[in-house]
Amino acid sequence: MNHVLCELPRAERAEPLIRLEGVARSFRLPSGQTLAAVRPTSLEVDAGDVFGLVGRSGAGKSTLLRLINLLERPDEGRVFVAGQELTALPRQALREARQGIGMIFQQFHLLQNATVADNVAFPLRIHGKRSRSEIDARVRECLALVGITDKIDSYPAQLSGGQKQRVAIARALASQPAVLLCDEPTSALDAQTTTELLATLRDINAQLGVTIVIVTHELAVVNALCKHVAVVDDGRIAERFAVADSAALPRTGLGRELLRLRATPDEAREIERVEAAYA
Repeated sequence: MNHVLCELPRAERAEPLIRLEGVARSFRLPSGQTLAAVRPTSLEVDAGDVFGLVGRSGAGKSTLLRLINLLERPDEGRVFVAGQELTALPRQALREARQGIGMIFQQFHLLQNATVADNVAFPLRIHGKRSRSEIDARVRECLALVGITDKIDSYPAQLSGGQKQRVAIARALASQPAVLLCDEPTSALDAQTTTELLATLRDINAQLGVTIVIVTHELAVVNALCKHVAVVDDGRIAERFAVADSAALPRTGLGRELLRLRATPDEAREIERVEAAYA
């Protein structure tokens, strides 16, 4: 088994859609101590990819995700999306650039007193660049993409957890983003609903070409959805590899756990041999 992960020379690769250069982010704790959530690290994600960020609790993966759209601004380093350096943009230009980056959260973050239609329309109305008829058409289009057009007049309290997350996805897609950031979007869902939601995200990636970056602690989610994955450990990217690449034997325990999900018996024995060597 060849354990070398081969990539094209940089000169032969297209410019990545997302590029983080030496980003770091720390937080001041109530005790006065400093928590280094993300230590200086770099990351590239190509257009059209479905990229997973996995790690143990507290590894820094959610903070790293939020650096991509500057919901967390890095203490150092630079962030590029679609060729723009977001970290260099003034406030108004950054707001406009963020229209190309959708985001969904674990807890949905829906407006409880607004209908499904109004929740999806919200990002379109605050930017004020479309007519009411254009907004209504886009809302119906997005709800059709996630399969809940029949809930258009419902309120969040009337929806299941899976339906709420589909509304959140539709809202994130409303402004036709090139990038969709997902922060633990399945952790509050049951197994069947998770399967259905992952199928929806796969369809969005395949049909619209939206680049997806997803944070999860569930390796089965990475195995079912992602094309590439990075293992985050202690605020840094410990390794990255193609999920389907059985020729690359991951160095980290989480990486080997992920590989084991799809390994053949011979590959599983090789994993065990390497883990014994690490022990």
